[in-house]
Amino acid sequence: MYRNQLSPPLFPCPWACEWGEDAYGLWQTLNYGGVRQVFRWIEPGNFMMGSPADEEEREWSGGGEGTETQHQVTLTQGFWLADTTVTQAFWLAVLGGENPSGFQDSPEHPVERVSWDDARRFIEALNADVAGLSAQLPSEAQWEYACRAGTATPFSFGNNISPEQVNYDGNYPYAGAEKGVYRWKTVAVKSLPANSWGLYEMHGNLWEWCRDVWQVDLGTAAVVDPLTQGDGTTGGGRVLRGGSWNDFGGGVRSAFRFRYAPDDRDHLIGFRLALGHTELGPAAEPK
Repeated sequence: MYRNQLSPPLFPCPWACEWGEDAYGLWQTLNYGGVRQVFRWIEPGNFMMGSPADEEEREWSGGGEGTETQHQVTLTQGFWLADTTVTQAFWLAVLGGENPSGFQDSPEHPVERVSWDDARRFIEALNADVAGLSAQLPSEAQWEYACRAGTATPFSFGNNISPEQVNYDGNYPYAGAEKGVYRWKTVAVKSLPANSWGLYEMHGNLWEWCRDVWQVDLGTAAVVDPLTQGDGTTGGGRVLRGGSWNDFGGGVRSAFRFRYAPDDRDHLIGFRLALGHTELGPAAEPK
């Protein structure tokens, strides 16, 4: 697994209010209506997507055998990825109206109870108002690459996790680890440690929508810049990644995959933004 040293084609972007480089790499900030969202530069590279056959608790409820088939993925272009999921403050700044979230402890909690269609509506409104932003959902491969942050272990934090690192159901730890706290709700973004690429709560807290149409088995062949667009035979639905505050330890692993229909809303689901690539065209609607 590696990351090459290719830089973004434009830095900073015209919409950025602040930018720089720190221990995690390049970053730039969007200020929208007083709400700030940091984007991290994710360099191109390759990685093994999915999980090895001996990884504990693999495929235990992700949608069927083969959901975590391991295969090499090459991402030929870097991309910007939000360092957090979209917050309730950001959601209301863009769309106004009522807050759909069930856990409204603070504006810095992630927005939830949003469907894939809701996320698309948010993105369309944001892009219409910020010239050159080109926000979209990450592809599933982009999401896992960023979650792993150069690791090949079940979690970006190593072979196991604790509730001090990840918001999940601590009553059901991974692979025989000690039990821990179960919070029963989301935590505010940036409450828990970032991975080594500066991305927060990629494991747990909320499931995150991806662009891809669900496909049970992604195969074993090496692929380049994949995006599953669907042809009516994939079973429909949109990909979810990362697990939630309500999931067992095994359900928040880097490789774990799930799906919902694009109009489903749930208090377990949110989303984070990527900044688009022209080579990844709009994914087909699920049938």
